[in-house]
Amino acid sequence: MNILVVDDEEVIRSGVERTIRKAFPQHRVVMADSPEAAVELLKSLPIDLVLTDVLMPGMTGLELIEISRGRHSHIKWIVISAYSEFAYAKEAVRLGAKDYLLKPIGKDTLIGKIKELELEIEKENERNKEAQLLSRNLRFLREAIFARWASDLDLGGIDLAPFVGNHPYFHLIMLRLDSETDLRLEHFIVENVMSELIDTAGDGFVASIDSKSLLGLVTLREEQGLGPLIEQMRSHLKRYLKIPFQVVHSDRITDLDAVPEQVKRMRKSSESQVYDHYASGGEKAVEVAIQYIRSHMASELTLEKVSSVVYLNPVYFSQLFKQKTSGGFKEYVTGLRLERAMELLRDSELKIGEIAEKVGYPDVRHFSQIFRKKAGCTPSEYRQNTTAPTL
Repeated sequence: MNILVVDDEEVIRSGVERTIRKAFPQHRVVMADSPEAAVELLKSLPIDLVLTDVLMPGMTGLELIEISRGRHSHIKWIVISAYSEFAYAKEAVRLGAKDYLLKPIGKDTLIGKIKELELEIEKENERNKEAQLLSRNLRFLREAIFARWASDLDLGGIDLAPFVGNHPYFHLIMLRLDSETDLRLEHFIVENVMSELIDTAGDGFVASIDSKSLLGLVTLREEQGLGPLIEQMRSHLKRYLKIPFQVVHSDRITDLDAVPEQVKRMRKSSESQVYDHYASGGEKAVEVAIQYIRSHMASELTLEKVSSVVYLNPVYFSQLFKQKTSGGFKEYVTGLRLERAMELLRDSELKIGEIAEKVGYPDVRHFSQIFRKKAGCTPSEYRQNTTAPTL
């Protein structure tokens, strides 16, 4: 049995790993320090059981379960948390988790739970292993062939009909991501969300066609149009993605040969379409970030640090921050720090070195240089001269 432990706290990961290895030396234990690392392992290893923390930077353990269960329905989940919040436990149960364990986890409790699931997993594996392997391989083959066809590349004589023959009519849905960073996690999220919603609305599949684009094919169960499915897709992705994205779709298609040309038209259409943005990461995220900056002015305030506090991609957070404040992140932080320094210079008797540290400049010389550049005078001159220019 392959067991994955997901927790951003090294001491917790190591403790759980030691307990499992000692009690179950026959099982393989792999570790992930983030949901992103977990996603890569889920894609590359046949994981049977996952023990995941609830709150981690970037994505919660509950969100990891929700986006993974469509493609990895056989996996058993145990949620580990330092919080006894009923809402977390209730959501974990709704998502199909086998248990909700509170930190610190008792060794006997953990061993007992794994023993219980070990028997359940062994029985299921005996029944389903071959069928699951065959289904997974066929799915990957179909998606790879369809992605090549959609990109108007030669199939080398492969007949596409057996792979999509049960779709006499269908719609295409293209989702494009906007970021210069590594998008493997976002690809995983989009693929799982699209696949689950397509399965709910009808029959179809999703294929990755390049590093920033995924293409879904769907034959709707009820011909009510694509509207409800597209809205659901946007709503779900705004919840999970931390970067801008856009959804483009086709009309009803009945001719398979029309797919490559239709995909070209969709790509062209996307060039003039506005990207959706991470809804809950808009004004609210910037407000939270500003509150954090004000209350942690003496700490290191990098773009990466503050963006992680509001669970946003640094590149997107930078764009969003500039849009909402009409200024760059670094300039904004410097401005706030110097405003606070001026207040302390006017209203306190603290030494200049102490003030510098309070506003995040441990090097008083550097502080003086920044202050002079912005205010036109040194901190000492500003303190002595109440008519000194302000920012």
